[in-house]
Amino acid sequence: MPVKNRFAELHPEITAWRRDLHEHPEILFETHRTSATVAEKLRAFGCDEVVEGIGRTGVVGVIKGNATTSGKVIGLRADMDALPIHEQTGVEYASKTPNAMHACGHDGHTAMLLGAAQYLAETRNFDGTVVVIFQPAEEGGGGGREMCKDGMMDRWGIQEVYGMQNWPGMPAGSFGIRPGPFFAATDLLEIEVEGLGGHAAKPNETIDTMVVTAQMITALQTIVSRNADPIGNIVVSITSIESSSKAFNVIPQRVNLLGTVRTLSNDLRDLAEKRVTEICEGIAATFGATAKVNYIRNYPVMVNHDEQTEFAADVARSISGQCDEAPLVMGGEDFAFMLEERPGAYILVGNGDTAMVHHPMYNFNDDVIPAGCSWWAGLAEQRMPMG
Repeated sequence: MPVKNRFAELHPEITAWRRDLHEHPEILFETHRTSATVAEKLRAFGCDEVVEGIGRTGVVGVIKGNATTSGKVIGLRADMDALPIHEQTGVEYASKTPNAMHACGHDGHTAMLLGAAQYLAETRNFDGTVVVIFQPAEEGGGGGREMCKDGMMDRWGIQEVYGMQNWPGMPAGSFGIRPGPFFAATDLLEIEVEGLGGHAAKPNETIDTMVVTAQMITALQTIVSRNADPIGNIVVSITSIESSSKAFNVIPQRVNLLGTVRTLSNDLRDLAEKRVTEICEGIAATFGATAKVNYIRNYPVMVNHDEQTEFAADVARSISGQCDEAPLVMGGEDFAFMLEERPGAYILVGNGDTAMVHHPMYNFNDDVIPAGCSWWAGLAEQRMPMG
């Protein structure tokens, strides 16, 4: 695979950074050690500016090219946080923190962007400015949203922004991308069903919340099968049921449900919110119960911009020889907030035949590092070439 020679030289060092981060995972915004490590390295590389505390624990580094006459400024973003999963890989550099592990490859993303930052700070073979963005709390905390709220885009004049995710099942170091909607909106459901509790032997004297809940869970699937356009992309999943009683012989007064809705268009998102509320309140009323629905709009649909997607694919092809069309993904990605503020693109890089992300046996494939670093660096050098 044609990658930059410098990254072949740096490969062992970047691998060591990655494995150190893997040993010390941090959740959501609690990336204090990780953020400090990133900031220390960016300063050592000679970045023109390094700022901590953007989006609470995010880090931003600025690297100016040998010329800045183009006026172009591009942002390169990596996520830093880990997941609340107990690692089962058995590798020698496994997590030292109970119930926390880098099960989505953010350690690899951070290490690769650090490698690219070192190279770009050394060579500065571009006409413009690169802003490297190290984001906390991608895994549910909305760190990308928080960095944008802190004014990151305007503060550094970022004009375009690019992100990357490793992807098990794709050949190591290969690339995949698609324009338009790519990762789904990830909304959250909190539903409280209130009935009339009582003895399980006398259900006629109760309003049975368990029966109401069962009907509700089944009926919610009709949003997908009967309300949404059959060619649309939508998932409705109830993932937790908890009642006010743990007894064998008690019909509970209250049942609480948790769930998620995934959509790839704003129209479907609006439809889902409307129908979830109507179905839950309507079924509860039919049985004499009540339902309170809290529909929480979380990450929006992540939409790649056409021009930037084609450019990102061209850079990938210059490294690996090809860039395949990536599948639609019903998982969420809070890089969506950055793509709402600026045009840009998000790409997948193959992790090889490994366990899937968010699995306790997952591990980032260090063989991917030179390709990932080359893509980051190529974005800067090809988007802002020296005259």
